[in-house]
Amino acid sequence: MEDVNCFMEKAVIPTETALEVFLGDKLKLWKSIQQFVLEAYPDGRAEWNFPGKKFGWSFRIKDKKRAIIYMLPRIGFLKVAFVFGQKATESVMESDVSEHIKIELRNAVPFVEGRGISLDVLDDLALVDIKKLIHIKLKH
Repeated sequence: MEDVNCFMEKAVIPTETALEVFLGDKLKLWKSIQQFVLEAYPDGRAEWNFPGKKFGWSFRIKDKKRAIIYMLPRIGFLKVAFVFGQKATESVMESDVSEHIKIELRNAVPFVEGRGISLDVLDDLALVDIKKLIHIKLKH
C-alpha cells in the first residue's frame, strides 16, 4: 500500500468514476463516511480542494468556518484527516477511541488551528473510531 495521492494534476478535477477506479471496493467506505458526516451535519459543504501540487486533490466537508473532515484518496484505500483544537483534543484523549489515535494526536505538532492526524481507512472497523472523531469535531 503506497501512501500516494491518486489525483495530483490540478487541471483534472476528480470524478466519482475515477475515484471508483482508484479506490475499488473501498469506495463504499468513502461513501459511508461522507454520508455519516452529512447526516450528522446536514449543512455541511462537500467539496474537492487542491491545496498545492505537493499534496494534490483532497475532498473535504466543511461547516461554516472550518473543515470537519478531509478525505484523501489513495490506490486501493483512503485516508481521513482531522484537525482538532485544544478542547476537541482533550475530548479525544478522554474518549474511548483506539489508543493509537490518542498517541498520534498527542505526538502531533500543535499549530494555531490545532493538531492534525490522519488515519488509514482499510475496512469497516476503522469507521467506529472515525464516527467518534466526527462527533467530537462537531461538538467543538
